[in-house]
Amino acid sequence: MNKEPDDGVLARIDAINILHRWMETEDFPDRMMISVPPFRRGFVMDLVYTTIRHLRAMDFVLEEFVRRPPGTTAMAALLMGTCQLLKMQDVAEHAAIHATVEALREIAGDQQVGFANAVLRSIQRNAEKIMISLEAAPLAVRESHLDEQVQRWESFYGKERAEAICKWDNTSGCVTVVTLPRGPGVKKLLSMFQENDIQATAHPGMPDRAINIPHGSQVEKLPGFDKGYFLIQDPATLEAVRLLDVRPGHRVLDACAAPGGKSVQIGLLLNGRGKLVCMDCWEDRLIPLKENLHKFNLIDTTAEVVLGDARKIHLKHVGGKLFDRILVDAPCSNTGVQRRRVDAKWRFSADRLKTLAETQSDILRNVSRLLADNGKLVYSTCSLEKEENEDIVQDFLKTHRQFVLRDSTALVPPDGEMDGAYAAVLQKSIERR
Repeated sequence: MNKEPDDGVLARIDAINILHRWMETEDFPDRMMISVPPFRRGFVMDLVYTTIRHLRAMDFVLEEFVRRPPGTTAMAALLMGTCQLLKMQDVAEHAAIHATVEALREIAGDQQVGFANAVLRSIQRNAEKIMISLEAAPLAVRESHLDEQVQRWESFYGKERAEAICKWDNTSGCVTVVTLPRGPGVKKLLSMFQENDIQATAHPGMPDRAINIPHGSQVEKLPGFDKGYFLIQDPATLEAVRLLDVRPGHRVLDACAAPGGKSVQIGLLLNGRGKLVCMDCWEDRLIPLKENLHKFNLIDTTAEVVLGDARKIHLKHVGGKLFDRILVDAPCSNTGVQRRRVDAKWRFSADRLKTLAETQSDILRNVSRLLADNGKLVYSTCSLEKEENEDIVQDFLKTHRQFVLRDSTALVPPDGEMDGAYAAVLQKSIERR
């Protein structure tokens, strides 16, 4: 009689299946996590995200031990097993090998179990030598990034900063929550967390607005979560909202709103007076957007959700009135948030960057027509690339003389222990018509 797999094996079955699907389809791993039972989702996420973060380094290691590439399932298991042995010190070595091999057996049968077991045991025996070899490898290999991306950063930021960014991308970090305009502040939240034996600390880069929670914490069980006292957000995202300078009574458009973190911040700043139109072009992304707005009682009071493409939207589609404030949090390459969006670095290319820049310019040009005189538009991304940031803004200003650049900010990790972000304030000036 076959024994049921234990939780460690089941978690690795989930992880191998997600890695397999990602390797075959490039689907988003965070969306695939939804199918994993909540009680083991945290560990599965660690397995998947750590493997994807260190993918190139693990490939480099396996080249020495695997002469003929196996099928995708076996390769996913080997990458994950190698990553546990070399990069996940909190996972026992015997569990990393045994549970990974047993998971492969459950998925694919016995055919490649012996091979996988032999490879992982060889890596275990040679771990010290392997790590020395990895340390001597080029930056893009040892820190698992594309050559093109590393070369760009070295050229723009210098070699030392480029290496720091790469290392930042490969840290799992803490969970960060940010306070809200109508909720308790950092001091009160810290007290609530500590009373419940949660080792929370003020975020070093933004101690008055953000709190770090230990990695692996169940956020939905934190005190105050059900009351909407905070949001899970990197504090770098707050810069765009701060620069938008929202006040009660304003009419505001969030042109690329999903999943809604910035929309919630804006809606609460309106304090029941004014109007927030939240728009996104993907219907499935409207679901989490609406959920976030509902949680904070903003739907049907302050906020309205609209399905629309910011490149083409007309004033008649968003109420027929011009806006005092517009946020364009544009779709981008995500190179500033690769620590959290672990698959983003493997999608990076010059061609994709060019396509994104064209989309960003189209959005900015179109929604700028919806801004009232003296109104402010904030253009923001979570990219580190000037083609998506400064270049977009400067090109826009050359052809839109009625707009003035009032302020801008660029955050580059690991400064302030925050992810990367860019934001620029463009004001429509009557005098410059």
